[in-house]
Amino acid sequence: MLDSLIAKQHIEKRLAQHARGIDRADELLLKEAYHDDGTVDYGVFAGSAAEFAGFLTPVQASAPISLHRPSNTWCKVSGDRAVTESYVIAYVVMPTTGDAQPHLVGGRYLDQHSHKNGEWRMQHRQYILDWCIQYPPAGQQDTPPAFALVGAPPRGGHHTADAGNTLLMAYAATKKPQQESNAMATDTAIDHALSHQAITELNYRYCRGADRGDVETLLSAFHDDAVVMSGVFNGCAREFADTVLPAISGMCTAHTVTNHWIEIDGDAAVGESYVMAFQGIPGDSPEDRLIGGRYIDRYERRDGEWKIAERSFVMDWAMSEDSKDLLNAGMFEAMNKGCRGDQDPVYALWNSLNG
Repeated sequence: MLDSLIAKQHIEKRLAQHARGIDRADELLLKEAYHDDGTVDYGVFAGSAAEFAGFLTPVQASAPISLHRPSNTWCKVSGDRAVTESYVIAYVVMPTTGDAQPHLVGGRYLDQHSHKNGEWRMQHRQYILDWCIQYPPAGQQDTPPAFALVGAPPRGGHHTADAGNTLLMAYAATKKPQQESNAMATDTAIDHALSHQAITELNYRYCRGADRGDVETLLSAFHDDAVVMSGVFNGCAREFADTVLPAISGMCTAHTVTNHWIEIDGDAAVGESYVMAFQGIPGDSPEDRLIGGRYIDRYERRDGEWKIAERSFVMDWAMSEDSKDLLNAGMFEAMNKGCRGDQDPVYALWNSLNG
């Protein structure tokens, strides 16, 4: 279990490296997230990872700044191989139905990883497009004074022009060489780390179950006597799954969770997770809705397994836009698409490590 936890942390760092390589238009950083024989399939591009990096980074360098926000990284490790499903929301400015406009693009990375030469790196990435919202062009921002010390936050940029990279270099230069005694390396600390990972992954089970319409995967996150209070439904988890999943079966949904704050006390724990949910609502006046809120949870470890005992949803904000058929426009048309049910590509990926 400890080896698996260490592997997952290395893999998550590679996923962060990949997002940073794209957003900073850094070809080497992006290429080195993969093994030398790594491959990608984005639909609009399928080939070697090196070719992908060489193709994408010039495009990124000539475009406005993007931001790729991965979350929900559910990882399955088997020896020197692993697979992950990660949700990603990307902020990009591009022409789709006319002039360049801001977009929020929601999808998933279905990744295969391998451990070679002492390193975990990506072996293959398949991108799945789930949803997209287009916004009006942003207004012109005021240019702050060049050397103002207040009111002018550092701006993102490509490659070495990024202010964030300059700050990281400055922070790295101040690190102290000495190392504190590792007094926390105890059985309790290891148990907390393993428990934290197991509890975090319960959210990923819940989200995949909701978004793929998979009742059993959703329920696998809950104890049999668990209670859910969501406002639209308050009651036992089984009835929640049987009631809510059919109600959203005609929608495209994507629940992305992050900011996992968890307090563990023996076999009991409480936690708060931030969630942003996309709902593509069909009908005569189709609508794209974003809802932001938090899951407030109580967890229990029974027979050695952590599961949710109580879950409440707290809504913090919501906004909506008239829906446009962007999934079949521009570069999005050729991309791999997700779906509800077990025909979604994640099931084949997940089962690839069985046996």
